[in-house]
Amino acid sequence: MKRLEFALLLALAIAPPLFGQEAAPVDKMEMLNAATLKWTDAPDALPKGAKIAVLYGDPMKAGSYVIRLKLPAGYEIPPHWHTQDENLTILSGALYLGAGDKYDINKAHQLVAGGFHHLPGKAQHYAFTKRATIIEIHGMGPFDIHYLEEMKKG
Repeated sequence: MKRLEFALLLALAIAPPLFGQEAAPVDKMEMLNAATLKWTDAPDALPKGAKIAVLYGDPMKAGSYVIRLKLPAGYEIPPHWHTQDENLTILSGALYLGAGDKYDINKAHQLVAGGFHHLPGKAQHYAFTKRATIIEIHGMGPFDIHYLEEMKKG
């Protein structure tokens, strides 16, 4: 009986804060369809050829953001790292990711549509495509990219 009383008291103690929370205003919700995304050339920090669509937030400012990158076939991003963590989801095509400071296509892992990758901040890595690919990146801004000296191919 004492366990039941304790459970009931615990439930009553935590219920007010849960029910007292205000719902997020509906006008703050973001809803976008793929057909209405505005694609522009990616910033100069990325190799030429990529397109970007900002879905949420501002990747260049502090706070959460969501972007999509449209990468052409044969696109290469040399070894680099980011200050913040990133979460990548492959939406179409395939992205090849490798770890370390040396670009080696034989050591890269292929992620296909539906694939996910959590990239810890400061992890050295590189990426490339063999066919047109779209990825979605969730992160905390400001976004940065620090290239290693030069692209060393294996």
